[in-house]
Amino acid sequence: MSDLLERLRGRGWRLTSQRRVVAEVLDGEHVHLTADEVHARAAERLPEISRATVYNTLGELVTLGEVIEVSTDGRAKRYDPNAHRPHQHLVCTGCGAIRDVHPLGNPLADLPAEQRFGFTVSQAEVTYRGLCPDCAG
Repeated sequence: MSDLLERLRGRGWRLTSQRRVVAEVLDGEHVHLTADEVHARAAERLPEISRATVYNTLGELVTLGEVIEVSTDGRAKRYDPNAHRPHQHLVCTGCGAIRDVHPLGNPLADLPAEQRFGFTVSQAEVTYRGLCPDCAG
C-alpha cells in the first residue's frame, strides 16, 4: 500500500474507489501531476471517474494537508504527495518538470532577524530553477 493511502487510512478518511484511485495515481517519488494528468491516469484505472471527482478529491487532500499544491511560473497547479517531509523544488524553466530536492541547511534560519521585519516566520518556500538535461541538451 502506498504511503499516502496508509496516511489516509490512519486518519479514518473514507476510501471510496474514486478516492483510492486518485491516491494511487499520486503515489511515488517526485510526483507533481496537474489535476488533468491525475484525471487521465485515474480514468485508465477507473474509466467512470469524473473530472469533478478528481478536482474535489485533490481539494480535500490539500485541505487535509496530505498533498501540497505547487504553483510555478503561472503554469497549471501541480499536486505533490510528499507533504510530510520538508523539501524544496527544482523546476525546469523549459518544460516545467519538477523534482523534489532536500538541500542542507534550514531556510528559516538563513533569514537574518533584521530581514524578518517583526514577522514570526513559520515556513519558507525555496524554488530552484534551471534547465533539465533534456531541455539543456
